[in-house]
Amino acid sequence: MDYLEALRYLSERSGYDRGFVANPFEQEGVGLERTAWILRAVGHPERRYPAVHIAGTKGKGSTAACLASVLAASGYRVGLYTSPHLHTFRERVQIAGQPIAPSLFAALMAELAVANAELAAERSELGGATAFELATALAFLAFARQGIDVAVVEVGLGGRLDATNVLEPAVAAITSISYDHMQILGSTLAEIAREKAGIIKPGRPVVSAPQRPEAEAVIVRTAAERGASLWLGGRDWAVEGGAAWFSFRGPGGDVRGLRLGLRGAHQVENAGVALAVTQLLAQRGFPVPEEAIRRGLAEVRWPGRLEVARESPLVVVDGAHNVDSAERLARAMSEEFRWRRLTLILGIARDKDIPGIVRALLPLADEVVAVASHSPRAARPEQILAVVAELRESLPAREAGSVAAALDEALAGAQPDDLVLVTGSLYVVAEAREALGLAQADPLERALLFG
Repeated sequence: MDYLEALRYLSERSGYDRGFVANPFEQEGVGLERTAWILRAVGHPERRYPAVHIAGTKGKGSTAACLASVLAASGYRVGLYTSPHLHTFRERVQIAGQPIAPSLFAALMAELAVANAELAAERSELGGATAFELATALAFLAFARQGIDVAVVEVGLGGRLDATNVLEPAVAAITSISYDHMQILGSTLAEIAREKAGIIKPGRPVVSAPQRPEAEAVIVRTAAERGASLWLGGRDWAVEGGAAWFSFRGPGGDVRGLRLGLRGAHQVENAGVALAVTQLLAQRGFPVPEEAIRRGLAEVRWPGRLEVARESPLVVVDGAHNVDSAERLARAMSEEFRWRRLTLILGIARDKDIPGIVRALLPLADEVVAVASHSPRAARPEQILAVVAELRESLPAREAGSVAAALDEALAGAQPDDLVLVTGSLYVVAEAREALGLAQADPLERALLFG
């Protein structure tokens, strides 16, 4: 295989409306069994290094980025597995801060394709592995072959049945839990928390962000049942302050005067989860000096999260894609920026709570431009506009044929002290960053992955 052939092989096995994260409930437990079978066939690479496994509704990617940056600043060779990607699928698998090379990606996918064929032949009742299961196996295999010291692994969907849950992590972490993927994970916080808490393993420590009482009760109970020590935010560790200056208090000691390279007060909580994890890793032979903590947090970058993509007029891009993250974005915008007039460029996946997201963001807007990204799961612009009209009939609102066109129109009429906010999904953010010259996407890769 070459790289594009490897992507084609993946794309042919994609699911969940080609979102590449399979619905693990279609055949409960089968995806985990397939993933474990393939990893066994290639020599159990996931057992060759310690891993941190991170679940949560929001903030898990930012937490993973913070942790990877601090560990790298400590001199460790870090493997980072996250999803989704912005511009190239290779971003999902990073080794020492760099996306996996196309040649290595292709070589490993060819190896996994052989294992997948053997799985289909020997265990036909399981079916073939999905795109996300194969990508997960590829990440774990790449980390082993490239000699990493520690892996930081983000859950794809849920936790209990996610393909990444084959791990026996050194430390597990659960970021803030709220309502998302309810048609799959459940309609109550307790049901959703049960799926997230599924990554807690017997005898393995777990860090949790501060949670709402309903979710907290599930996490506390699950940890107790599995004999896993729990460090709970607000009880065992805490952060105080904002991104420009904050302090951390934890069982392993306090650190003051920290600065975070990510914008938004909500990111300080994610950094706190990462710091609590580092204290537990230190107990397991991975010391993290205070200077590495300071440098790693100050230098962390996580594109597409409250990112200033252009100055004068300001263009801010953020991947908020559920109600809770949209509410946090609205608060952060008011805290971080000032503007005369704000144009909201909004594109949302059709399986999200579109009214809830629009309701959270409309108070910021002087006009709305609805768009659809390249994702097959994108809602039609007229769906978004219908909700806008229902909530604020007098607000100027229109659709644009693309994210790039929406940006061109918004910037053409903007004054220097205006602000353009692009949000609703990471796919929309990716197209905005590309339109502004911050990144390039390979059109052949995108066509293969999304059609």
